[in-house]
Amino acid sequence: MTEDASLPLLAWVTAVTTPFGLVFLAELGDKSQLVCMTLAARHRHWPVLAGAMVAFAILNTLAVVFGAGLSHWVPERVLAAVVALLFAIFGILSLRAKEEEGEEDVTERSGHGVFVMAFLMIFLAEMGDKTQIAVAGMASTLPVIPVWIGATIALFATSALGVVAGRKLLRRIPIHRLHQISGVFFLILAAFALTKVF
Repeated sequence: MTEDASLPLLAWVTAVTTPFGLVFLAELGDKSQLVCMTLAARHRHWPVLAGAMVAFAILNTLAVVFGAGLSHWVPERVLAAVVALLFAIFGILSLRAKEEEGEEDVTERSGHGVFVMAFLMIFLAEMGDKTQIAVAGMASTLPVIPVWIGATIALFATSALGVVAGRKLLRRIPIHRLHQISGVFFLILAAFALTKVF
């Protein structure tokens, strides 16, 4: 840690921008950004963004501390099965949305509930993901603190873009249709996760 603190400014900038660029580009359009977009279209955006940010901060901390070995702690098939089940549950619940659920933002979940849902979905889906392993790999060759900062800022930025896109969708598409669209999306993600189980 003291070595990170005494790095020259140019080395710090390089060690921050390298993981930022790699992770930002890798996560554009990735499942975590699409999860943020879908949840923000249905719920208040601040709890969604906060849940995503906390999940990514913890995941990046685990990546730089434990390195690429993290993904071996939880068997990939078990993790994929949990993710598939979680996405399938939210997909089925979303598909059951009715038109009378309203013209306003969904209110059946508290801010805390939305925060927990966003946190769990992103945390479980991204644990052992390619970007987390990439962060772990960069942390083995670059200073740890700048790598964490660059990767975390990149993930915050892609999550925020997903939330903004989700809020714009809400102004153009009726809320019950967004529920149904997101339900299909979550079921697709569940099916994709199942391919890693079998």
